[in-house]
Amino acid sequence: MQNDWKQQALSKVPAVTLGFWVVKIAATTLGETGGDTVTMTLNWGYLAGTALFLAILATLVVAQIRARKFHPFLYWATIVASTTFGTTMADFADRSLGIGYTGGSTLLFLCLMAILAAWYWSEGTISVNTVSRPKVEAFYWAAITFSQTLGTALGDWVADTGGLGYEGGALLFGAGLLALIALYEWTSISRVALFWAAFILTRPLGATVGDFLDKPLDHGGLALSRPLASLALAVFIVLCVILLPQRAARIPEVAPAH
Repeated sequence: MQNDWKQQALSKVPAVTLGFWVVKIAATTLGETGGDTVTMTLNWGYLAGTALFLAILATLVVAQIRARKFHPFLYWATIVASTTFGTTMADFADRSLGIGYTGGSTLLFLCLMAILAAWYWSEGTISVNTVSRPKVEAFYWAAITFSQTLGTALGDWVADTGGLGYEGGALLFGAGLLALIALYEWTSISRVALFWAAFILTRPLGATVGDFLDKPLDHGGLALSRPLASLALAVFIVLCVILLPQRAARIPEVAPAH
């Protein structure tokens, strides 16, 4: 019974450490280059690419929910799938639906806020440390997916509509993350709010870096091979998961109920 309680006291998502953010940024960059590989290099188009990555994401989310404990490779594979789906979905919404980057970003922001509000209304918290039950996991992965998609749209909006380009966009979002670190270190602002703000901002940072790597030279990119860039990022992520500490977050409750 004691061992069962100890298992339940651990979340099914990783503890938020420096290693977590390193892998998260790499995963978001892979999502951009991987999504562009399928939709542009392989010429699948946004609709087919979105359908493909949605199917992969749904399969991995089901596997994640059915798992009894935190599995690092399964978790990060699901994150990569969500960020790749986010890339193709945002591109489909922005370009194929004709609502533009501003409209797409606004719509996705409202969807994300609705998911977080529903999660908070249901559970009284949106802390990732409580992700251990199927219902909470469903809220978590819905929020993750919408935040990834919103991040892609924001990255494109800043780089293109905002006129900053990919380098300028990366610098802007990098500065935003530094500001969040400062708020974390020197203020008492809610750690949960800061987590979600950082999670959202790492996505456009990865999106602009990914675009900078694979977009043509005349569009401000380095014109690197999308498949090769994606492979290099995937290898980097695997090495990080192996070498950097990967442990489950601990649920706040410290004792079993009697």
